[in-house]
Amino acid sequence: MLAFDVGGTDMKAALIDSTGAIRALERIPTPHDGEKTADAVLATVAEVAARFSAGHPDVVPLAAGLLVPGHVDDEAGVGILSENLHWRDVPFRARLEALIGVPVSFSHDVRGAGEAEHRLGAAAPFDDVVVMVIGTGIAGAIFIGGALYTGGGMAGEMGHSRVADGPACACGGVGCLEAVASAAAIARRYNTITGASVTGAKEVLERAQAGDPDAAQVWESALDALALDLSHTVALLAPEAIVIGGGLSQAGTALFEPLAQRLDAILTFHRRPLLLQASIGEDAGVIGAALRARDLVATRELTA
Repeated sequence: MLAFDVGGTDMKAALIDSTGAIRALERIPTPHDGEKTADAVLATVAEVAARFSAGHPDVVPLAAGLLVPGHVDDEAGVGILSENLHWRDVPFRARLEALIGVPVSFSHDVRGAGEAEHRLGAAAPFDDVVVMVIGTGIAGAIFIGGALYTGGGMAGEMGHSRVADGPACACGGVGCLEAVASAAAIARRYNTITGASVTGAKEVLERAQAGDPDAAQVWESALDALALDLSHTVALLAPEAIVIGGGLSQAGTALFEPLAQRLDAILTFHRRPLLLQASIGEDAGVIGAALRARDLVATRELTA
């Protein structure tokens, strides 16, 4: 199997043999080329597939899994919209199948990572669970009765619910969760306030813990926004657990303890979900892509 997980900052690619062993794994920067970013991504995926084939001629992939961010129509195989990567209505599945010559399973990057967590990770014990990924953006994978709910590709866009009066979001909205509390937004907001040039949320948290009041304000407001958004999720879905992954989850207790306290203070009669750190780690997406590719092969064998 070939597996590709495209993120806003980087993309991961893997080659998995028939025993399930990972024969090759690469992490490379996601190519950005304005309105031609989708073309650049597909070209890079095809190049990596060719490189894997040349390096491992004994592994002949039967299918590929491709995950991308943004609004994704899984059934049609189309990337409807990515504000951060500047594409619209891209037929990713059809184009990649033409480029690499094998059937392709196509989905949203967070739904793929969520499926990996639900099958193999921290979300596995639960039928009703939300897997939330906080990285360059914010989105969730929703499982109801053990089944993934996609809402025609629109479900789980937690990052684009309004939680504040600002700042502006890339989607065109104002005060979206993603614009306040994503890892990228935390760094960006701190830099705007202070004129600094920190590169990520980790450095903002470190400065907050060292007594920087501006860093503390940005971090605390991000926690407030996350708790408010999660309270809406709890009121609507009553999940048994919310599993949080992505780069921000690496903050550990500095994230989970105050977030749980804030959420508990908002909720009244609601079911209080467990807040759990995702267990698979940074490769959850590419593992999810591989699982989807394997499912595609199994489905085709059954219907052959």
